[in-house]
Amino acid sequence: MSKKVFFLYRNKDYIVDGMRSALGQAVENNFAFGAVLNTEMDKLDEHNQENLDWIRDMEGEIYSTVPANCEKNDLAPITIEELGQKLREMDFIIPYGSK
Repeated sequence: MSKKVFFLYRNKDYIVDGMRSALGQAVENNFAFGAVLNTEMDKLDEHNQENLDWIRDMEGEIYSTVPANCEKNDLAPITIEELGQKLREMDFIIPYGSK
């Protein structure tokens, strides 16, 4: 049975690695989501942009609370309130790369 997994990314150094983990969950037939919180990330290279597209192809999404990330990397915008609602729907919430 598929589970809903949500990764929370706060540390800029772990965002891309965390997106790969979300993709791995999607490949394992789980619904995978992630959110970049309160940090501006670098522009994704072609390989990591493809990973984002794969997550979306498998009915997942990567969100960001930072508008610059949405513009620069085509992440889906989300507010803290919307994020809270989405987290209530998840089976697992993973704070990825926290310090």
